[in-house]
Amino acid sequence: MNLSQVKLVVTDMDGTLLNSKGEVSDNFYSIFKELKHHNIHFIAASGRQYHSIIDKLHDIKDEITVIAENGGIAKQGKTQLLSNYFPIEVIHQLIVLLRTIDDAHIVLCGENYAYVESKDDDFIFMFSEYYTQFKLVEDLTEVLDDNFLKIAVYSFGGSEEFVYPHVKTYENDLQVKISGNNWLDLSHINTNKGYALQQIQTTLGISKAETMVFGDYNNDLEMLQLADYSFAMKNAHPNVKKVAKFETKSNDEGGVEFILKQLINDKELIAKSSKH
Repeated sequence: MNLSQVKLVVTDMDGTLLNSKGEVSDNFYSIFKELKHHNIHFIAASGRQYHSIIDKLHDIKDEITVIAENGGIAKQGKTQLLSNYFPIEVIHQLIVLLRTIDDAHIVLCGENYAYVESKDDDFIFMFSEYYTQFKLVEDLTEVLDDNFLKIAVYSFGGSEEFVYPHVKTYENDLQVKISGNNWLDLSHINTNKGYALQQIQTTLGISKAETMVFGDYNNDLEMLQLADYSFAMKNAHPNVKKVAKFETKSNDEGGVEFILKQLINDKELIAKSSKH
């Protein structure tokens, strides 16, 4: 596998770039410097809130592109590249439905803040790992002074089993994504990481043959299809392993960095050979 033509690296965060403790590995930043040296652009693409992603990658936040909220918003440094807002009337309809589901904890994801009405301390503790800018409110339907990107729903029992059956009828009109063992996202029909990535590839003039993507869950499927070098993590959902062309080590074994080192080596070999 010759990786020397790659110009764009895109990686999911949870279960992919981040380890099980939600941390970036110690050697990621030195690898990032090498990517920059070889003019390879880096995109972090996550279901997480924008503020949460840049908290994790704070040292390089102005040098990367961020696709947040599963493609609801994308920024390069401080420049907003795209946004897919969710109509308020649809949001209210969904909130009323989701309140009827046992073990469904609702997060209303705005551009400025995430909003929760849950009083469950265990949920709020866990949720604050993914959403660093948030407000606790009495009634989500009364929050009006923000632009909304998606509704995220958390189920301690499991999103695929306990939440998805209640909302799958919306799939023709909305983006319904099982984005983790416990998370499910509802958003504008065009909101997915692949839609956002395609816009960015067009803007940068970078082709599928020049793109490398890493993912582990169902919300990564569309963007994996936009790369000739698509990698499923060893710990990935079976659907992801079916779609990805290659597999790498798990997120706890530095699977992303393992491939990025190969990419840098291939770039350096080409650079050396062109000098002779």
